[in-house]
Amino acid sequence: MDVPQYSDLLAALGAVPDPRQRRGQRYSWPLLLTLLAAAMVSGADNLRAIGQWVTEHADDLILLLAPPHGRLPSPATLRRAVRTVDVAVLEDRLARVAVGAAAASAVPAAPAAPATPPAMGLALDGKAVRGANRHGAAVHLIGLVRHADGVVLGQVAVAAKSNEITAAPRLLAGRDLTGTVITLDAQLAQRELAAQIRRQGGHYLMVVKANQPDLHVAIERLFTDPPPLLPTDQAAQCTTWSKGHGRLEWRRLERSAALRDYVNWPAAEQALRRTCRRTLVATGEISETTTYAITSLPPAVASAARLEALWRGHWTIENKVHYVRDVTLGEDGCQVRTGTAPHALAALRNGLLRVLRQLGWPLIPDALRHYGAYPQRALALLAAPSPPPRL
Repeated sequence: MDVPQYSDLLAALGAVPDPRQRRGQRYSWPLLLTLLAAAMVSGADNLRAIGQWVTEHADDLILLLAPPHGRLPSPATLRRAVRTVDVAVLEDRLARVAVGAAAASAVPAAPAAPATPPAMGLALDGKAVRGANRHGAAVHLIGLVRHADGVVLGQVAVAAKSNEITAAPRLLAGRDLTGTVITLDAQLAQRELAAQIRRQGGHYLMVVKANQPDLHVAIERLFTDPPPLLPTDQAAQCTTWSKGHGRLEWRRLERSAALRDYVNWPAAEQALRRTCRRTLVATGEISETTTYAITSLPPAVASAARLEALWRGHWTIENKVHYVRDVTLGEDGCQVRTGTAPHALAALRNGLLRVLRQLGWPLIPDALRHYGAYPQRALALLAAPSPPPRL
């Protein structure tokens, strides 16, 4: 059965069930969620700011939304709504928003990209909602993010007194991972998770550290004290350079299939060593790190250069999602902590980022300033995405 998709955020939010009792309802559930999302894409980064945005734009919002009795919900009503929303359903509906068709017609076509291997990189990693956690809420989420554009494909909460190791299988469960490579940090380098990814048709690239001591020692020895090289090892390496943020960065990735039939790890095909040397331009200070990884991608499918690109692509989840949510969208400073509110606001941030990135906004602060200038722009974004202006 095909999974329903939503062409805009309003349709997705309208499909989230209302948890309230029918008695005493004054405002529709979609209206409450619409106001929350519109305020957030206008730059309101906490519930107090959301309530103030609704109050200060009340005249325009009443004309645009025509609420019953010509009144808008109070800030207290909005706070109650976000504390009771079904976050699992909200995550599911927002993950199905696909405005690609609208964006394609709205944004000028980019030059055709060069052909790339079919496997799509997906980063799996967790994030603490630090603003809520300062008050003991202990909100920790784990998400699945596409390397290419930073779109969040799914997110679940880590259960209380648990960790990302138990949450990751739930997030991936039931997904067709064919044609994907899941990249994971060392905490999630687990045999059961590697086997699950392969069962669901995907491949993995896992960083390996001391939490998997036998595997770590085997890979380290392979590269520091290598056995005689055989043609079946298909050993190779690639070197890349970059400059930015005041530093020069040199990276070398080495790969070998020599451990394919040696290590006790599900579907292991290649072992990797990555050496990164950073030089601070201002001071000349040099630092060097060496990291190891294991992947199920066979040598014939993934070259050393492709593996390096996938490894670097994992940081998309930090650079395009976690950092933007924390700094630009104010998640770190938002101290909302009761009920489902912290998770619900994180889900809405992901949903807004998804649409803004699908529309081609290169800088999210520019988008927030654009849609925050007039309430009708924010509402139009939720209902019928429009192209970003030429800045």
